[in-house]
Amino acid sequence: MADPRVILVTGGAHGIGAAMVRRFTAAGHQVAVADVDRGEGLDLAARTGCHFVQADVAVLEDNQAAVAEAVNRFGRLDTVCLNAGIPGEQGLGDDFDAEKYHRSMRVNLDGPVYGANAAIPHLRQCGGAIVITSSLAGVTASPDPYYATAKHALIGLTRSLALLLQPDGITVNALCPGFTDTRLVAVHRGTLTGYGIAIAEPDHVAAAAEHVLDSGRTGEAWNIQADQPPVPVQFPHITLSMRDSRSSG
Repeated sequence: MADPRVILVTGGAHGIGAAMVRRFTAAGHQVAVADVDRGEGLDLAARTGCHFVQADVAVLEDNQAAVAEAVNRFGRLDTVCLNAGIPGEQGLGDDFDAEKYHRSMRVNLDGPVYGANAAIPHLRQCGGAIVITSSLAGVTASPDPYYATAKHALIGLTRSLALLLQPDGITVNALCPGFTDTRLVAVHRGTLTGYGIAIAEPDHVAAAAEHVLDSGRTGEAWNIQADQPPVPVQFPHITLSMRDSRSSG
């Protein structure tokens, strides 16, 4: 990203989000960070020069306030990286917990929906960009079904927003990281490495986000795995069935 941008990163105090913040600020961009973790957010701000806003992405008004704070601080908004996410806290049958399920959906799905809608009026002014952190669990099966449900939904959100926002010059892309060295993966790290699975560093995903923003492409879901360059997931081309006018009365 050669030209300096104003970037808002949600879920930016830890993991992939924090790696994005470090990379973007080091490149000279003006960055606002929204996260529920005030302590880590302020520490990141002190170390990188980003502007921290405490916000819960599961609340629409917090997303609107974070966007407004970024615009008030920097004068505009060019890019929003909707990154916050939590595990789905799997529970099946008798172990299903409706409140845990709804909490995971509020963060993993409602958060990006709220964040995108809060940002769109400002992005329309500059032909900006939306980057949504989905997951490989958004394009494959997963042992965490409710996490995967939300992440699959984010692919549909990405591709549909890209279609609707293309006339405004706004690009919309989804990042689909595989196993990445974050708090979500930490408890499984030994098992994964025991199976020989490569675990990416958060900065690898942040670099991929930079690549996606530079690409100018839109409506893509990007497969991001350790030691591999980001590549768009190939979706089937669906041809709509058309009525044969010769058979109509």
